[in-house]
Amino acid sequence: MNVPCDTIRERVATVEARLARALERSNRDRTSLTLVAVSKTMPVAAVVAAYEAGLRHFGENRVQEGVAKVDAFHPPDVTWHLIGHLQTNKARPAVRSFGIVESVDSHRVAQALSREAAAAGRDLDILIEVNMGGEASKFGLTPAEAAATIPSIAALPCLRLRGLMTVAPLFADPEDCRPVFRALRDLSERTRRHGADPDTWHLSMGMSHDVEVAIQEGATIVRIGRAIFGERTA
Repeated sequence: MNVPCDTIRERVATVEARLARALERSNRDRTSLTLVAVSKTMPVAAVVAAYEAGLRHFGENRVQEGVAKVDAFHPPDVTWHLIGHLQTNKARPAVRSFGIVESVDSHRVAQALSREAAAAGRDLDILIEVNMGGEASKFGLTPAEAAATIPSIAALPCLRLRGLMTVAPLFADPEDCRPVFRALRDLSERTRRHGADPDTWHLSMGMSHDVEVAIQEGATIVRIGRAIFGERTA
């Protein structure tokens, strides 16, 4: 899929305007929010166009696809986020290529990342994925599992626990996502003391259709794909 560079630049400007309005309503500064452009299924040229439009954080769902893009495009000021489910046998390439893994959904996955990060001689930033909507089709710990597991994950070597992530159910009305985001924020308040730096603890929540509500409920990372790159091919 080839998306014209001008189109991506215009879409980034539109998204930034949406974020600015939501942040203003929440009395927040733009520096309090990280925009991750979700580039899954998109060509490297689209990532480059988004980079040229000012974006510096990119998210991939699949390790293999993400590794290929990181190998092809890795300016020093870009951070690549793994936001999709991670199998333990893919921990090594994930550690090699991604700056942060947002989708740690079990202690077993965290252990695998810890081992590979130690072997690579680096510290890896991670978020814990929580299935706040209780959807069988989505990965993530339940809120109770997350609260019970976070202390032991935070104690693993070479991992820096940076916060929580969730994917809200796709409601027709974004307002219906508000209780989900609010519940993640409440869980965050109970668990952030375990973070590597509680003062820079993150809440990754909100996508193209519900980002304004997520920001109002305290999101510090939002993951936007369709509104930047258009409809995906897969």
